[in-house]
Amino acid sequence: MKILKKILAATAALLLAGALLLCWLPARWAMPLLQPSLHGLQLQEVGGTLWDGRAGRLVSPQGRVLGHVQWQLSRRALFGRIDVRLAVAGPQFGISARMRKLPGGQVDVRDLHARGPLSALADPGLHGPMGQPRGEFVLDAPHALLQGGWPLALDADWQWRQAVMHMKNGDVALGDLHGRLAAQGGVIHAQWQDDGQGPLRTTGHLDLSLLGWRLDAKLQPRGDDPALQRWADALGKPDADGAIHIARSGGLAAAIRGKAAP
Repeated sequence: MKILKKILAATAALLLAGALLLCWLPARWAMPLLQPSLHGLQLQEVGGTLWDGRAGRLVSPQGRVLGHVQWQLSRRALFGRIDVRLAVAGPQFGISARMRKLPGGQVDVRDLHARGPLSALADPGLHGPMGQPRGEFVLDAPHALLQGGWPLALDADWQWRQAVMHMKNGDVALGDLHGRLAAQGGVIHAQWQDDGQGPLRTTGHLDLSLLGWRLDAKLQPRGDDPALQRWADALGKPDADGAIHIARSGGLAAAIRGKAAP
């Protein structure tokens, strides 16, 4: 019996030590386990604990320093209930949000704020008829529900600051644009307008799903910017008022036809 009591006491001590270690597990010890799930991103200068940690440098797969990171992870993660508050801050990039993993692989996102340069998202080798978007994109979403990274539900405001379309023969300035993003049933509805003061007067909306897309837009240059006028003329023929109407679609656009943007 004495031996059994000693074994039980030793086991209890080990379990207690393990629980304490998990509660105060240094974040740097957990990095080798977390790194494969970061998709090429690297956390450097890591400090704090796994549950309340920080990283002095978040580095992109291309070696670019994006900023520093802070996170708070609920200890319910030990039971498979992932609930994390994340904040990334850098000179160009920034993101903050609370994310919870739901059954079925869905992710519930709350109070999302994100900003960053559109040039980081564009493929440098891809040049469409409208050019490559440049400038700063800002997104504020009180709520989003994601499945495999795609929004099933979304409610957000967005801004495109100092909007520019990069063309092979130079940049075309569009001004500042803003609008709304909403998603329902896996279909994203985006609408926008200019701020009323920039070089381009524009309104429009885009419907986008995994099956197809549909774009309806109206634009008209203000002033006499030759580069902007050439860019606009290449998109369509102006009407009697000088406005250009664009109606384009791709994929199975009929699948989302008739679902107007809110």
